[in-house]
Amino acid sequence: MEWETVIGLEIHTQLATRSKIFSGASTTYGAEPNTQACAVDLGLPGVLPVLNAEVVRMAAMFGLATHSTVAPRSVFARKNYFYPDLPKGYQISQFELPIVHDGYLDIELKDGSSKRIGITRAHLEEDAGKSLHEAYLGKTGIDLNRAGTPLLEIVSEPDIRSAKEAVAYMKKIHSLVRYLGISDGNMQEGSFRCDANVSVRPKGQQAYGTRAEIKNINSFRFVDQAINYEVERQIMLLESGGTVVQETRLFDADRQETRSMRSKEEANDYRYFPDPDLLPVELDETFLEAVRKNLPELPDARKARFASEHGLSDYDAAVLTASRELADYFEAAVQAASGSGKLTANWVMGELSGALNKSDCDITNSPVSAAALGGLLRRIEDGTISGKIAKQVFEAMWKGEGSADAIIEQQGLKQISDSSAIEGIIREVLDNNPKQIEQYRGGQEKLFGFFVGQVMKATQGKANPKQVNELLRKLLDS
Repeated sequence: MEWETVIGLEIHTQLATRSKIFSGASTTYGAEPNTQACAVDLGLPGVLPVLNAEVVRMAAMFGLATHSTVAPRSVFARKNYFYPDLPKGYQISQFELPIVHDGYLDIELKDGSSKRIGITRAHLEEDAGKSLHEAYLGKTGIDLNRAGTPLLEIVSEPDIRSAKEAVAYMKKIHSLVRYLGISDGNMQEGSFRCDANVSVRPKGQQAYGTRAEIKNINSFRFVDQAINYEVERQIMLLESGGTVVQETRLFDADRQETRSMRSKEEANDYRYFPDPDLLPVELDETFLEAVRKNLPELPDARKARFASEHGLSDYDAAVLTASRELADYFEAAVQAASGSGKLTANWVMGELSGALNKSDCDITNSPVSAAALGGLLRRIEDGTISGKIAKQVFEAMWKGEGSADAIIEQQGLKQISDSSAIEGIIREVLDNNPKQIEQYRGGQEKLFGFFVGQVMKATQGKANPKQVNELLRKLLDS
């Protein structure tokens, strides 16, 4: 039997506010356990939550950026359940009336095609605390620092049909929230994670199969692995005569498998009801227009502009706009280079990215700034150095040895562009290789590369390659 996979993602994005969603407590990562949880976060008697206006603005930004409806009226509700790290016994979230609904994102697939993924809703909620197991043998520690941290939960339509599509969609959301500046997207710190709802059905069947929810996946690689394992598990189960149970499962990254946690709750199990301490959120067109005017250039628009302005391929433009920081670096480097966008793109995607990966370094911490790289590229463009020598200069810049101009001067790397000097070296090479000249003129044209190599060796790579090729061709064919 041929099976079809059906996937929906629930992406939890921590909003980049300095304080929590309903209190003034700090959201700074890495504090000592239980030092950033106040009476409001804990729901102690007599306290009242006060909505952080910034989270509303950020949610509206996301809604407008994803072609969604930003609701003129949304309501907070209490989601009642027990968890050791949920001190109030309920989570303040949104249920029937979320702040964002009915949007979409287009994702690009490896074969060059695109696919539209619907966004059912994006709602505001507070995070729970964190249970700690590793440091407590046979016990559980509770850190409530995360309690009350603002989240935007983004729920997709079940439009995703493979793990690869799920990863592409998740990466697109990740890039978008970082572009908007509403989240740092740090997956290691829990700022960006997802739950994956996975089911399978016979190809052509309209009804959905029974789904399993895989909780709290915090890397793109794990999303791919978890979904592929779960799809295989469900198919094997069904083909052996078993049934898929609706449940919540955990992905074990070490064993690369999912395992059962608990039976899956339905919405009515949570006993949602409007929070009596919080007024409905009402947004008018004036507010939305102000948000719309302050939206940055979004990834898709920036990608299209890079392609048209700099003559880049769709692939190159997509790579350079994958993150706002990389796109900003590229544009600053192009400006500093006062030259070719294509040359800059090649260097950013080649030498720079290679050095960053090798050093496990982020673009924001690059030892070679955009201005410095642009200075190097200017010297390629004006013929001061060759592309080969430029790599040598870049290595020195990466080690902190100075600017491109300083290194070129200190190491005597200026390109030889004097035609008469180059011609003299070429004649010397030809005089030393009469046999190869005879073979070349006899039809072995591949020997042209041999002569180029000899000239570059004689000049320690400093001769202008274009001039070498032109003069060499002229002398050999004369």
